[in-house]
Amino acid sequence: MGENDDSEIIEHHVEEEMEKKGTRSHAPSSSSFLESVTPSDREGHSGTQSSHRLLAYSDALISIIATVMILPVAHTKLEDNEKLSESVQALLTTKIAVYLMTFLIVTVAWAAHIRLFQVIVRIDDCLALLNLACMMLITFLPYTFSLMATFPEHILGILLFCGLVMVMGVIQSVIVLYAFSRPFLLNEQIQISENQAFYKHHILKVIMRVPLMCFFASIFSFIFFQLSYVLLAIVIFLPYISQCLKWCRNKAIGQVEETPDSMLFYTYLPNEPLSKDRVEAFSDGVYAIVATLLILDICEDNVPDPLVVQKKFAGSLIAALQEYGPEYLAYFGSFATVGLLWFVHHSLFLHVTKATRFMGLLNTFSLAFVGGLPLAYQLTHEFPENSRNELEAIQISCVIIFFAGIFQLAIWVVALYNEQETLHPYVRYGGREHVFMLAKLALYPCVALGTFFLTCILSKFSAPIFHLMEITVPFAFLVLRLLVRVGLALLRLIFCPDRPDPRSVVEEEDETRVPFNALVT
Repeated sequence: MGENDDSEIIEHHVEEEMEKKGTRSHAPSSSSFLESVTPSDREGHSGTQSSHRLLAYSDALISIIATVMILPVAHTKLEDNEKLSESVQALLTTKIAVYLMTFLIVTVAWAAHIRLFQVIVRIDDCLALLNLACMMLITFLPYTFSLMATFPEHILGILLFCGLVMVMGVIQSVIVLYAFSRPFLLNEQIQISENQAFYKHHILKVIMRVPLMCFFASIFSFIFFQLSYVLLAIVIFLPYISQCLKWCRNKAIGQVEETPDSMLFYTYLPNEPLSKDRVEAFSDGVYAIVATLLILDICEDNVPDPLVVQKKFAGSLIAALQEYGPEYLAYFGSFATVGLLWFVHHSLFLHVTKATRFMGLLNTFSLAFVGGLPLAYQLTHEFPENSRNELEAIQISCVIIFFAGIFQLAIWVVALYNEQETLHPYVRYGGREHVFMLAKLALYPCVALGTFFLTCILSKFSAPIFHLMEITVPFAFLVLRLLVRVGLALLRLIFCPDRPDPRSVVEEEDETRVPFNALVT
């Protein structure tokens, strides 16, 4: 049975329960529940408060932890006589691969945290301290990552990693048991349910799946440690594997009758995906930390030693700083890239009404490549001019930027596929903002791909081409709307000169769905 069918069954059951109790006929959100709490209720539970601040703190902390895992990769030093292509091959099999896997696993923990606090909408001192214990363990994950990346064939790193995840699962289970022992902390939907025990057992089973996978991964690390990494990778895609298995089961043996209390696998609340606000908060945190890491590298590596300034440059600080000119140019270009990718992300989610699970996965992949931009910054100024290593470093930077942008474009495509559910009406396919949003999302992938091929053809000018791309893209964003309008006007003029200008129809208030194919056919 598909997600929509499951959700309809659950929502129908919830509506029946609410009607029996004289409450509203739809499953309320966490915010509507908080609004429905009366002053007397708050006085009765004066030791509790909304979970919003705790969630904001947790989102910021997890986004920092996920992002700083790129530091061991970005700060890998290469010898001048060492070929970058050979070094990248080694990095891809160890540090970069482990970084991507660990980044995704941290986001899995973050998504589980979202779903847990979609159930628990109020907290007290005990819950706040238990959550801090979870956050403390998450902050230790970068150290285990560093061990795994530096010593990939030693099992200690993976044992520490799996141990932390298992302890986190135990703490989260304690949080669930404690919250269900004090039902006024829970979402109203569960409070009114006559089957709270089912909800509790379901959530506990979901929480313990990841620690259980890590337990098996730790065991296999003693036998065949490569299999441990495979099991950890399965954790990332566990919800999607479950959906595929459910689909195959239904095709093989037919639809299985579900009970009214059936719940979506890996979902605590029916028909409620990841909170859009928390997806935005987590993403903003990643972009902010990436931008901060860039300036930290400048502060660490580009402040000259006073003795060197005195001896080599006769005390002239200006002359000493001139040697760092390429580094400053790389910094400003990299910061502009991070900032504009955030701007595109902001524009995209401005039009999104709800983030589906698949959109969340694509957003995670995009953020993982955004987290790799400090590596791109380090590589673009580390090697001598016009060297083979410099060319390969610039091409690697183009690849990182391309994938960071292409996954954002993929989010848009998925949102269009489910546009009735995920997008505002004015930006759906054929809407007046559709073409502009598509151009904005396609700009960085197209420019990065074009720069990559240009550097292959004009290898001697690879650095100027790359820096020119970084400088011109911000101006392209400024004139993008004008360019889109001019382009559409030219297409209308060429292909349909007799067709009236759609803007004459836009004057009506309800003009939100001018078919895009009417503009180009």
